[in-house]
Amino acid sequence: MSDAPAGSARRAEKQRAPTQYPFWLGGAAASMAACLTHPLDLTKVRMQTLGKAGKRQGMFGTLAGSIRDAGIRKGAYTGLSASLLRQMTYSLTRFGVYDSFKTALRDKQDGSLSVWKLALAAGGAGGLGGLAGNPADVILVRMIGDVNRPPAEQLRYRHCFDGLARIVNTEGALTLFRGLGPNVTRAILMNASQLATYDTFKDFLLSSKLYEEGLWLHFSASFCAGTVATTICSPFDVIKSRIMNASGKETALGVVAKSFKAEGPGWVFRGWTPAWIRLGPNTVAIFLILEQLRVLADSLRTR
Repeated sequence: MSDAPAGSARRAEKQRAPTQYPFWLGGAAASMAACLTHPLDLTKVRMQTLGKAGKRQGMFGTLAGSIRDAGIRKGAYTGLSASLLRQMTYSLTRFGVYDSFKTALRDKQDGSLSVWKLALAAGGAGGLGGLAGNPADVILVRMIGDVNRPPAEQLRYRHCFDGLARIVNTEGALTLFRGLGPNVTRAILMNASQLATYDTFKDFLLSSKLYEEGLWLHFSASFCAGTVATTICSPFDVIKSRIMNASGKETALGVVAKSFKAEGPGWVFRGWTPAWIRLGPNTVAIFLILEQLRVLADSLRTR
């Protein structure tokens, strides 16, 4: 990695360093963005949890079929309550802890923060966020993937809190931490890879003189970074979804071995396309909303 991205990252971080924002701001921004991209998240999980016997329809076919069978609200926004709970646990933690880690890792002399320290801070915050958000993730995957179960085995959670109570009462609280290993690993890789590649692409595009700071630059850089991050994280994301969607009697290794035996190695990249399409717009939406919330916070602080 060149010194240019490190220099730009240090300059940007030094400029933002003096201002502290509320801990929950990132979770609020991510929740708003999730409302926009939830149909793609739903499509991704349903493709990931569809077994070999299920009918392959592709990304758009899966989404269209869900809407045709259940309407817009249930077909495209099933599990939205669990998605919002996830953002207010996972994203709230990772954004808040990330800011705290950056403060702790800053150079004592000039307040600078190198790219590798940014990646370290993002990876650590992502791991803690994955831990905090795992229960909501289990409920989300089950609510979205319920349609792929036989009718007699469908769970039919009414909302995230109904799912939370029923899991604890019937399967035990530890079920809420199924898939924790792949989930935390994915969260670490997602935060670290997304940060480093986004900074690198952003600096490259700015140095090309074809871009200026603004929406188009942010979209292009996040699009490129999202491709890298999605590819790196896809296997862990699929494994996590399969384990979380499995019954309480199946072990994690059993689920993975069964999937490899029945479907071959290609199953670990199921749902890559909707995950890729979702990640770019979701990243742009999160940071655009977050910056506006920061402007609002600054305005209220001034008043």
